[in-house]
Amino acid sequence: MRKEKPSIVERGPKHVLSLLDATAIIVGIVVGAGIFRLPSLVALNLGSDLAIMGAWLLGGVISFIGALCFAELMSSYADAGGEYHVLNRAFGRNVGFMFAWARMTVVQTGSIALLAYIFGDYGAGLLPLGPHGAAICAAALIVLLTALNLSGIRETKGVQNLLFALTLLGLLVVIVAGLSLDGAEDAGGAAPSGGGLSGFGMAMVFVLLTYGGWNESAYISAEIRGGPRRIVAALLLSIGVITLLYLAINVAYLHGLGAAGMSRSSAVAGELMAAAFGPVGEILMTVLVLLVVAASANVTILTGARTNFALGRDFALFNGLYHWDEARGAPSRALLLQGAIALGLVLLGALNRKGIETVIDYLAPVFWFFFLLMGISVFVLRRRDPDRPRPFTVPLYPLTTLLFC
Repeated sequence: MRKEKPSIVERGPKHVLSLLDATAIIVGIVVGAGIFRLPSLVALNLGSDLAIMGAWLLGGVISFIGALCFAELMSSYADAGGEYHVLNRAFGRNVGFMFAWARMTVVQTGSIALLAYIFGDYGAGLLPLGPHGAAICAAALIVLLTALNLSGIRETKGVQNLLFALTLLGLLVVIVAGLSLDGAEDAGGAAPSGGGLSGFGMAMVFVLLTYGGWNESAYISAEIRGGPRRIVAALLLSIGVITLLYLAINVAYLHGLGAAGMSRSSAVAGELMAAAFGPVGEILMTVLVLLVVAASANVTILTGARTNFALGRDFALFNGLYHWDEARGAPSRALLLQGAIALGLVLLGALNRKGIETVIDYLAPVFWFFFLLMGISVFVLRRRDPDRPRPFTVPLYPLTTLLFC
């Protein structure tokens, strides 16, 4: 009698992530180096304290609306393939394959390499390793975090929870530093006037870029304990935490530096910490950036490999990636391939430092195109699969989903 191939239930992810684990992973993905760099560009394009805070609040609202759409999709179609699985169901194998291929070869691996290079830039400042110190630190981070993910989901989530706690502590230090200063009266100079609708639009690009990454929650949807509604809770709780953090840290920036001081600074968090604590503050800021970037890289590695695993499950050409280490709870071959590609991109960056940035800029429209398709998937799957159990549905449908699209 012919033995059937094990199903995804037998050969794949298990429900091992708690609500706290999932929240730590999602917040770790989103809260990256952007919050330490991009607020100055937002201030430059807006000018007034009220407009700046309004933009960051609006970014949270837009992300929350998008999260509602993802919550319906992920609670109804929980799978290790995440967005790939949903796009496959909504638009067919060709669209699903194009998404998974772009994610595997450049988008996700490019993000890992870029995060690693940011880590390398700061790490090389603390530990000089010669002219290629940044590349060495970047490669070391990829190797270490890939090895961590290969060791298993339990070890990975444990380290992520620790990084999450340290990140929150570090952000709290930055917030306290800003609020402890006398205020921005001595910052000098007038605040920029902003550029009207054009300036507001550009500011929102930077705001939404800083909020970006919560969609990665799709790739852990099959590993969260407590059923589909727990997926929804993790996603919405994470967006709430992130919004509150971003609002609080911008209040600290404005109090400590003022809109004018923010707009002139290329390293707003570092300048704030230096003003509050002197040279020690700059060292603390470097350590905080290292922690935040390591947390983002860790979860980017975790979620990226799960798309590759799903690709191997569905396409014979990539069947070798359809390997789940049951003992450790990790898609080991997918992790190894992803790590190898990311290391190759780090090498490319070492040879031509603009290489990685050029690739990511080139593919950004592709990423947003597939993001749009995810929103459209809500409409398509409701029509195509009306009898599918939906533990959560988007409130005020179809207006909410149209607004996200």
